[in-house]
Amino acid sequence: MHLTQGTFSYLPELTDEEITSQIEYSLARGWALAVEFTDDPHPRNTYWEMWGLPMFDLADPAGVLGEVKRCRDAYPSFYIRLSAYDASLGRQTTALAFIVNRPAYEPGFRVERQETSDRRIRYTLHPYAADRPHWERYGER
Repeated sequence: MHLTQGTFSYLPELTDEEITSQIEYSLARGWALAVEFTDDPHPRNTYWEMWGLPMFDLADPAGVLGEVKRCRDAYPSFYIRLSAYDASLGRQTTALAFIVNRPAYEPGFRVERQETSDRRIRYTLHPYAADRPHWERYGER
């Protein structure tokens, strides 16, 4: 089972050519792009580590794809996301975000159920990967 976060989570993995098409689309709209990575892809973890700085005023898609590839080389077993930010409303708003790399082994999540007062039931997600030490969560199995 694959982690489903981001714009294209329902599609098969994007090729570098398809990623380049999305980069071109974003740059044509004046959006700044950023490469981010994590080994904790919990749905509520929205703040991933930044790979370098956001790429403002960039016109060449090859430069963005090059940064994606460098991040993949440095963190091959991490989740890597490409985010596009739109500043047209006077603030940085995420206009597009999608995963461009994932580990070969994805252990998934378990649902934990807790019964509370007044017959309320609370559910939380626990990633199996969090049982391993930080930065070693998606090693080879």
